[in-house]
Amino acid sequence: MEVTDENLATLANYLQQTLNPDPNIRRPAEKFLEGVEVNQNYAVLLLHLIDKDTVDLTIRIAGAVAFKNYIKRNWPVEEDGADNIHATDRAAIKGLIVSLMLKSPEAVQRQFSDAVSIIGKYDFPEKWPGLISEMVEKFGTGDFHVINGVLRTAHSLFKKYRYEFKSQKLWEEIKHVLDNIAKPLTDLFVATIDLTTKHANNQQALRIIYGSLVLICKVFYSLNYQDLPEFFEDNMPIWMPNLLNLLQVKVPCLETDDDDDKPGVMEQLRTEVCECAALYALKYEEEFAPHAPSFVTAVWTVLLATGPQAKYDALVSNALTFLAKVAEKNSYKNLFEDPGTLSSICEKVVIPNMEFRESDMELFEDNPEEYVRRDMEGSDVDTRRRAACDLVRTLAQHYEDKMMNIFGQYVQVMLAKYQECGAVAWRGKDAALFLVTSLVARGGTQAAGVTRASPLVDLASFAAHHILPELQRAPVTELPVLKADAIKYIMTFRSLLPKEVVNSALPLLIEHISGRGVVCTYAACTVEKLIAGGMVPKALLQPHAPKLLTALFATLGENADPADHNEYVMKAILRTLSCLQDAALPYLGDALPKLALMLSVVAKNPCKPHFNHYLFETLSLAVSLVTKSNPNAISAFEDALFPIFQEILQNDVQEFMPYVFQMLSLLLELRGSTSGSSSSSASGDGDAYGALLPCLVAPPLWERAANVRPLVRLLCAFVAVRTDLVLRSGKLNAMLGVFQKLIASKTNDHEGFYLIQTMLYKFGNTVMQPYTKQIITLLFQRLSSSKTTKYVRGLIAFLGFYAAHFGADELVDLVDSVQSNMFAMYTERVLIAELQRVCGALERRAAAVGCVRLLCDCAHFRHGALAPLWPRLLQALISLFELPADESSLPDDHFVEVDDTPGYQAQYAQLTCARGVSEDPLAAIEDPKRYLAESLGNMSRQWPDLLPPRIAALEPPHRHALQMYLNTYSVQIC
Repeated sequence: MEVTDENLATLANYLQQTLNPDPNIRRPAEKFLEGVEVNQNYAVLLLHLIDKDTVDLTIRIAGAVAFKNYIKRNWPVEEDGADNIHATDRAAIKGLIVSLMLKSPEAVQRQFSDAVSIIGKYDFPEKWPGLISEMVEKFGTGDFHVINGVLRTAHSLFKKYRYEFKSQKLWEEIKHVLDNIAKPLTDLFVATIDLTTKHANNQQALRIIYGSLVLICKVFYSLNYQDLPEFFEDNMPIWMPNLLNLLQVKVPCLETDDDDDKPGVMEQLRTEVCECAALYALKYEEEFAPHAPSFVTAVWTVLLATGPQAKYDALVSNALTFLAKVAEKNSYKNLFEDPGTLSSICEKVVIPNMEFRESDMELFEDNPEEYVRRDMEGSDVDTRRRAACDLVRTLAQHYEDKMMNIFGQYVQVMLAKYQECGAVAWRGKDAALFLVTSLVARGGTQAAGVTRASPLVDLASFAAHHILPELQRAPVTELPVLKADAIKYIMTFRSLLPKEVVNSALPLLIEHISGRGVVCTYAACTVEKLIAGGMVPKALLQPHAPKLLTALFATLGENADPADHNEYVMKAILRTLSCLQDAALPYLGDALPKLALMLSVVAKNPCKPHFNHYLFETLSLAVSLVTKSNPNAISAFEDALFPIFQEILQNDVQEFMPYVFQMLSLLLELRGSTSGSSSSSASGDGDAYGALLPCLVAPPLWERAANVRPLVRLLCAFVAVRTDLVLRSGKLNAMLGVFQKLIASKTNDHEGFYLIQTMLYKFGNTVMQPYTKQIITLLFQRLSSSKTTKYVRGLIAFLGFYAAHFGADELVDLVDSVQSNMFAMYTERVLIAELQRVCGALERRAAAVGCVRLLCDCAHFRHGALAPLWPRLLQALISLFELPADESSLPDDHFVEVDDTPGYQAQYAQLTCARGVSEDPLAAIEDPKRYLAESLGNMSRQWPDLLPPRIAALEPPHRHALQMYLNTYSVQIC
């Protein structure tokens, strides 16, 4: 694609069409652009278009977004995948993008900045060593549009240091960055602060200058996160006083109006300074100690001067977090231990920031999903309330008696006022309940809630006097915030509350599922967690099941808009049915049509991944439960679900395809090999499955990583229960082609072993014999080209299965037919050397049984060329039994597992309820040690003189272990 005016105009036209709200125009344009992006020079053409000032800005922005997405999709090259960007294009992009980014309008600049950070993630610093020096050069321009572009990109590039694990590679990268940017950043910091004085009367200039300081603080935070760099430690006298000054400085012309909801540049700056101070207080206590008192005073002043408006939320949250980090360090104890200080913290900082504001009420009523996300236990969203809660929790751990005494008085006053004044004082009780939760909790887990609490508070008594009465008060819609608080109290302390309280609360919680918004969500979530945690066992749940399921399905409704679907309600339905098992059957008749209808709705717009997952899990569970009770019901499920599945597959709904393949596997396995059905539709017999089979072996489906595991499972289901169908359809060669593709992939080779083992086990030697030599050839070619730990484990287990199922001599002859003496090399270099690496119960059993067959049933090992290896193989087998698996890595293990691969794609998620019961080909051999002892006994009876000298050749520890097996199973060797 040459850079010509004609090509530029064509590209601009298609980009314009991608902005069209009409999907009939937009989607073909998007498909066209995705189709041409693989052409060489496409990216360069796109960059030239974005750079043209004569092109409409909206098209340039659309082009920048398309470029960023192109980089996101194609820059990383997947393991075993094709590189969709030509090498010359990669070089050209890296040569152009920084300069283009810095001269572009801000909206375009932001997209380019993201693209640079994506490229940097994979190429920096090894393949892009000049990036930082090229960016730092721009600090000298004095143009803050350019400088801010550099800082924004630096922040995007370095923020990964905040969450990456420590490693030598990471240290080397950070050192490279610090060597190039630490001093220029410090100089820029000082120079920019000087400019705030020079331009003190220029509002527009100050907004840009302070905006730069916000970005500088973000970069500073990232560079200091992993460890305290020597340069910044030496320059703390420059950084700390200036950061403290930025926290205190007043710039009236930049202060935002109280009516403005968005934080202004000064609020953003103070927020970042608080975050940097909290980092130093937590991680670099000794170095920060001289500065701590002045920062505590400044942060305290900021908190007292900050109003309740939402624009200050991030600032207050970070300020409270800073105080909490300081408070947990022993060296700063003197700053907090005075009772007057604690009382002042409670009255002036904690309670005001725990109070329910109008903005909270708006969120509670208008956007309950976001409210729950912020407030739910385990949330990672920073809010004022959460930060205040963390501060109280930290102080309560260090000064428990004082805190309980001082804060307890405030709680009593607020609760007493509510009892006296009633509904008008509900905000006081809300704050009191939140404060109690913060004070009492001492530790817990997401699965169990709070598991350790302060002994100074009686949780059951508090629940009886202040929680249950709130839930008993009708109607469920009155004072919904307090209802939500009461439900949350039970959810939080569920592991510590006595059974009587939980039993009393359960029917009340079920009633509140019919509430609205947050109340409904919390009630459903609490019931689900009580069932999951075993606090509500099946016997207790059964009497309440009709009312509970009716309430949950009523809440689920028939929402045509997937945005209204409640994942907590769906999860509660799943958990309830899972707990009830067979007792759920009476309710599934009404439930299944609703679930199928819900699936058809979400398939059109799959926007809530958790809801969708629980929906598929629930459907899978329902299918399993009903067909277990009535096998003929499978036809009804196929009739109801196949049209929806067909629509999902035809419309290429990527998010749902892995789920559909898993459910099809479940249906096929449940139907079994019999195709008898009273249904007249094709979905009830083998024809529908038969029509599906050719599609499953088509290469495009296998290109998506998320499809691989469920597709292998589905193919194995076909092999297992529709053997004749597979053979009649002529798709055996296509399946072997799939195996060849899988076994060549480091990521998916284990799936290849699973597929070929199933094919050999089910089809048998009669069908597979013409292909076995080629299969072995492929396996050993992969072994020689890429010997990873995972592959070696899979190969040993697979060949063990083959020896056990088809015979040890047959295996040796087959391998040696590929190359003379190859099995001896395999035994010495792989089997004996690497047997200890095999892990997993089934894999270790297959490997062990295979070794026993080689040792005891194989003529090649008895008298042939392999006989000298017999003692060493037995020693390796005994080591497998006696020692833990070897977890060390092999030289070729330098690849990322698919589950760890970052970047968006539809991910595979295992449906627990659709998991098939894998048929174990070696199920008859439960104890490999017994099998070894008994096989050796049989061998000694047939060849009495063979074993004594070989066993005598074993090393003493192995000989002793073998004798123990023989004694345990009463086996005598002649």
